[in-house]
Amino acid sequence: VKGFRSEDFLTKQQVRRFDIFIHFGMASARMALEDSGLKIDSSNSQRVGCITGSGLGGLAMIEDFHKTLLEQGPKRISPFFIPGIIANMLPGQIAIEFGAKGPSISIETACAASCHSVGEAFRFIREGIADAMITGGSEAVVTPLALGGFCSMRALSTRNSEPEKACRPFDKERDGFVMGEGAGILILEEMNQALERGSKIYAEVAGYGLSADAYHVSAPDPEGGGAVHCMAMAVESAGLHPEDIDYINAHGTSTQLNDVAETRALKALFGEHARKLAISSTKSMTGHLLGGTGGIEAIYSVLTIREGIIPPTINYEIPDPECDLDYVPNKARTARVRTAMSNSFGFGGTNASLIFKAFEP
Repeated sequence: VKGFRSEDFLTKQQVRRFDIFIHFGMASARMALEDSGLKIDSSNSQRVGCITGSGLGGLAMIEDFHKTLLEQGPKRISPFFIPGIIANMLPGQIAIEFGAKGPSISIETACAASCHSVGEAFRFIREGIADAMITGGSEAVVTPLALGGFCSMRALSTRNSEPEKACRPFDKERDGFVMGEGAGILILEEMNQALERGSKIYAEVAGYGLSADAYHVSAPDPEGGGAVHCMAMAVESAGLHPEDIDYINAHGTSTQLNDVAETRALKALFGEHARKLAISSTKSMTGHLLGGTGGIEAIYSVLTIREGIIPPTINYEIPDPECDLDYVPNKARTARVRTAMSNSFGFGGTNASLIFKAFEP
């Protein structure tokens, strides 16, 4: 992440002890809490929790210490190596840092991890388990091992001569995704409490769905069956109808298989309304943050509602006959968006969908 300085958000000791994905997540959590104005103290600490997602956890630190092991031997391995890499150390460290004593959980569902995290945080509040949740996800695996693994799967774009144009979701010439790094953290709060303390409310979480393709280790169901079920569950849990959705922040990875499967799923659920939807893949601009992507795409969805600006799918140049919906090509669009859906799908056939709607006092 260009311009990011861990020292601006963490102590020198924390910087040394934890993998960079934890740095990103803690920085995002600090900014989110400051923006929310939520104060955690002895009066509410047991009602504030944290749930985050990460697909691969501290892979960068694993690679570094593996090199240390080979070159210098086991006695040079830090005692903080294990705590510094495990995925649940992110919600754990956020809880320690800010005193949140409610539920502390991490979710590792590949590229759907942080979308699942926001959805489960929503359920915790709706079911009365917590009053507020710090939630989202983080990922930092632009490393030799991760890049080598994804390259061997032929999942990454090979448009190396034009990296800024390599990620082109729904474009006929797409040939794989581009990896990104970062974190996105949101503060979810029970509505009455948020209103009582006069908090700044961006939008409401209205619905959540999750499902499995039960099809393949890495390829999506070609007809999008699991995605249809997941999106339908989210719509139903929000008390809405498919035609109530205005905008879709698509999973849209820029792979041949995913973009067709997601388009088919959207057509299957939304019918004729699918052609009225504004759909975009913000991965075209951010890259694919894997387990962290659902957090930032939830934020994109919320800001689309709040600001009335739909983000584009950039690098869309050649239409694909099999991807023939409105993907908001290349330029942002001003529009009134009342409801937005955010989709995240992961390896193993795991699916998650969130629905946000405009806040009405």
